[in-house]
Amino acid sequence: MITLHNVSKYYGKQDVLKEVSLHISPGERLGLVGPNGAGKSTLLGLMLDTVEPDSGEVFKAKNLRLGYLPQELLSLSGRTVLELAMETGDSLPQVEADLEEVHRLLSVVRDEAELEELLARQGQLQSQFEQLGGYDLEARASRVLAGLGFGQERLNRDVGELSGGWLMRAALARLLLSAPDLILLDEPTNHLDLESLLWLEGYLVTNPAALLLVSHDRVFLDKVATRIVELDSGQIYTYGGNYSHYVEQRERRRESQRAAFESQQERIRQIEDFVARNRTRKDRAKQVQGRLKMLEKMERVTLPAEDQAIRLELPPAEPSAKVVVEMLNLEFGYGPKPLYKDLSLVLRKGDRLALLGRNGEGKSTLLRLLSGQVEPSKGRRLVGGRVKMGVFSQHTMEDLNPENTALGELGSVAGLMAQGLQRSILGAFLFRGDDVFKKVKVLSGGERARLVLAKLLIQKPNFLLLDEPTNHLDIASRTVLEHALSQYDGTLVLISHDRHLINAIANQVAYVNAGKVTMLPGNYDDFERLWKQGLDADAIKAKAKAKAKLDAPPAPEPEAPPQAKAADGDPASGPKTADQKRAEAQARQERYRRVKPLKNKVAKLESEIEEATTDLDKLVAEMVDPAAFADGARWTKLTKAHAKAKDHVEKLTAKWEKMALELEELEAAD
Repeated sequence: MITLHNVSKYYGKQDVLKEVSLHISPGERLGLVGPNGAGKSTLLGLMLDTVEPDSGEVFKAKNLRLGYLPQELLSLSGRTVLELAMETGDSLPQVEADLEEVHRLLSVVRDEAELEELLARQGQLQSQFEQLGGYDLEARASRVLAGLGFGQERLNRDVGELSGGWLMRAALARLLLSAPDLILLDEPTNHLDLESLLWLEGYLVTNPAALLLVSHDRVFLDKVATRIVELDSGQIYTYGGNYSHYVEQRERRRESQRAAFESQQERIRQIEDFVARNRTRKDRAKQVQGRLKMLEKMERVTLPAEDQAIRLELPPAEPSAKVVVEMLNLEFGYGPKPLYKDLSLVLRKGDRLALLGRNGEGKSTLLRLLSGQVEPSKGRRLVGGRVKMGVFSQHTMEDLNPENTALGELGSVAGLMAQGLQRSILGAFLFRGDDVFKKVKVLSGGERARLVLAKLLIQKPNFLLLDEPTNHLDIASRTVLEHALSQYDGTLVLISHDRHLINAIANQVAYVNAGKVTMLPGNYDDFERLWKQGLDADAIKAKAKAKAKLDAPPAPEPEAPPQAKAADGDPASGPKTADQKRAEAQARQERYRRVKPLKNKVAKLESEIEEATTDLDKLVAEMVDPAAFADGARWTKLTKAHAKAKDHVEKLTAKWEKMALELEELEAAD
């Protein structure tokens, strides 16, 4: 569909792309990854013809239909949400207008020959209208918009009234409905809540179009991508499989590259040593010249570029009171109808709470109520002793002084900290050299996010409230932030659609829905698996209490009195009777009869899983070979085989988990 052949692109002295090659085949889904500034947007621009290569060529299939969703949109006012989604960019409106004209003429024409011609034209237009999806376009548009979070009441609103995030969703709906051959998406998940993100995952996986996706969401890439394209120091590396496979394969490549570098350096040292020892010897002049030419022609191996990630270590939090924040019968709203009514919630020291729920349900408002940034109209908010809060949100990013330098902004909260130490902290957040003197007003979104996190760090809070802290961070920086927060020993409240982050740090979730906040134990996966299955708030609470009870350590059982032990056949009651021995033997036989076949099935499944996993690993190893994706037919065959093998492993694993649990329960019961 698209091929880049030996393409280079330079901006000033920076080599963004250096003789890179890439091709995209029909139906495959590529995840494009790399640190911020690596050239991902440049690569998209080359495919969209908005960027010209300095050398090399870009080839496209004839009549290729591209669909692109940029990070920023211009104003699209003057039409409703539904109308915008239905603007598919093809000839459908013209076909519909032609059909209406034919219908009008059919009602007035009397000439038989002309009538037959109009009827033939009508049939042709109706067939074309059907092929373009005209008969069900509105219904499909409504379904796609609903999947992206638009309620029925929003469909007829003017798009000019929408916030940037909702406008992006409407534009995404239009793109998906236009049925392009190749979809280019640049960070589509930034403006989606978790439910819409899950819907988009399912849509992209079942959509026949090819996809090139720029995303820093690791779980999203795992679910959607069939191949990962990494931009690293101006070069492109491709890896078969999803993001998790890519991480494993990348480390193997880097280890191999390091080994090759060290081997070459040793060879260079030996050659240079030979030249140094024999430079003045006339009988070795020819060999010396040969070694020098060898060094000149040698293609040097470089060490792999290390990920430029923030090196974030949160200091130990000073201990706070056991109850950090308590809210009692709060009421709050932005209009006549309260968003929250009779809201009560307690956060205790060490809680790591993730707020979940659709956009617009009040997660950010709840975080602001917890932090005291907004005051309730009724009820009380109590803060425990020795609590020191640190808040990260889009609002705190906007509160940065645009005229301050990065160093000056950090200094505004640094107190008596030495400037050298301040610069070291900024360096840990990738503000290197003269970057510390860049004014806030020229910083990118990612740089502002890192600056706010740096300010939080030096203030040493023991209660962190974070509203989408990863939106502007690349994958490497998200990973470091995730590690730091998992080590943080204070209390934490988090809003995020990064499921990987939630799973790593949360020990409970708060489900925000229709003005109610339901507290549940566990992380995001627990929420999806245990709590979300269509339960109402009361049922969720009951199930949460049941799980908490199961998770609690069992209370020690009181020792039975001697007479009770004797009654149960304890040795204290004397020798067992023949009937007792017969009953015990029958019980053992029955237990063996039930457990043995199940054990055999579990063992057989384990063997099948091992064999299937080996087959899957072989396919992945074959897909890593550059020759594999250079051959379109072979690559298509491999990706289909990989998907089938992966599905087989997942089904076997699910079956094994079910049987293993059944066996465990059976053995425990006996």
